[in-house]
Amino acid sequence: MSQEAPTTSARRTELLEAAYRYALTHGLSDLSLRPLAEAIGSSPRVLLFLFGSKDGLLRALLARARAEEVALVDRARRSGRPAGLVPAVEEVWAWLAAKEHRPLLRLWAEAYARSLVQPEGTWAGFARATVEDWLGVLADCQPPAERDGEDGAARRTLALAVLRGALLDLLATDDEKRVTAAVECQLALLRAGTGGG
Repeated sequence: MSQEAPTTSARRTELLEAAYRYALTHGLSDLSLRPLAEAIGSSPRVLLFLFGSKDGLLRALLARARAEEVALVDRARRSGRPAGLVPAVEEVWAWLAAKEHRPLLRLWAEAYARSLVQPEGTWAGFARATVEDWLGVLADCQPPAERDGEDGAARRTLALAVLRGALLDLLATDDEKRVTAAVECQLALLRAGTGGG
């Protein structure tokens, strides 16, 4: 099977967006072409033609989910918030905790977990790319002296671990108040460790 993406067309883009909205509600693990095609006004044959295979469709959906994540990363990079790891984590957590983002984040968690247990094939590299995306945005927010210092990578890795763990806990329990309090506790420790940043 070829790993090359089929040629992009308006119909492919339209169906990818419809399939992405479907995946946000139904997930990816048990994705079946027939119910998906019916729900989005297509047919399995058309989906196979446009995406090459079910795996090709899944890869396109993962790329679409990652594009949404990268758009968030870009917004965080361009925000008018003050530079620093703590403000960056505050901003990211506010976005992650927003109820309207839960479908995307459930899809992200599903893809992240599948990438860990099935590191080859369709899911390959998704978890690693996600970690690298987020470490990159957190590094961009650190002042150069901290970012380039010996413990800068450890501090942003800790911040990312807290965000990821808090997100998984929030998705599992929906207890936003408790989880946000834990994130704020970690932010106080980060702030104390850098004299405020």
